[in-house]
Amino acid sequence: MRLDKFLKVARLAKRRSEAHEALEHGRILRDGKTLKPGYRVVAGDVLEIHYVNRVVTVRILDVPLRVTPSLLPASLYEVLDTRRKQPDEWI
Repeated sequence: MRLDKFLKVARLAKRRSEAHEALEHGRILRDGKTLKPGYRVVAGDVLEIHYVNRVVTVRILDVPLRVTPSLLPASLYEVLDTRRKQPDEWI
């Protein structure tokens, strides 16, 4: 599954276009490197997601083959760390 679609399905981003834009601007990292929207997600990946005023580090636990109504978004990832950005980092 593409990373931008996974972020939307896992509800780490509100819309796929929002996830795509964040990836294009380098706000989502894996091992300190920026990723492209078409990156194929695999279980075990650790992602660092930079939101406006916080940074969330997640480990991907499962990648669904297809999206169904019974899919629980919170079961797809595990939050490893959450920290707030300091005001000087907001810019």
